[in-house]
Amino acid sequence: MDPTSISATVGERVRELRGRAGLSLSELARRSGVGKSSLSDLEAGRRNPTIETLYALCTPLGVPMTALTAASIRTASGGMTSVTLDVRELVDATVEVFRLEFAADADHTSPGHVTGVTEHLTVVAGDLLVGPLENTTRLGPGESHSWRSDTPHRYATRGPAEAVVVIRTPRLPGRS
Repeated sequence: MDPTSISATVGERVRELRGRAGLSLSELARRSGVGKSSLSDLEAGRRNPTIETLYALCTPLGVPMTALTAASIRTASGGMTSVTLDVRELVDATVEVFRLEFAADADHTSPGHVTGVTEHLTVVAGDLLVGPLENTTRLGPGESHSWRSDTPHRYATRGPAEAVVVIRTPRLPGRS
């Protein structure tokens, strides 16, 4: 999928979900911390969003990140790349599976997700410092860690690393 069609797809989804949530452009901008003109450009398909922007929109819209985009590869700040492997809509939750790739000295802080979201990460190669900002854990190959990710959390490494993360977003009343 080329970047132009990714931007258009994301813009359409944001506009649709904003309408479903009954939020004006101004109100979504206020709740997410994304500038109104940036949000307008995103909805019009004129802006390619970062992972940080997508996550900022997820909380006020009450959806997981994959609800906003069909794109499978996203680059985040701090040297992290996320590849979508699978998404399942279950009766009580959405489950997303991603391969995370980290450049040497990567240090990415993810904003908190919606209430009740959990992450379950297994390191495949290298070593990672992961988890909520106030309680990170160092992991090596084959080691796993789980945490509630409704607060900001960090992924940091000294050398190149790779991990698989499963993100479980519970379906709450009123969440589409």
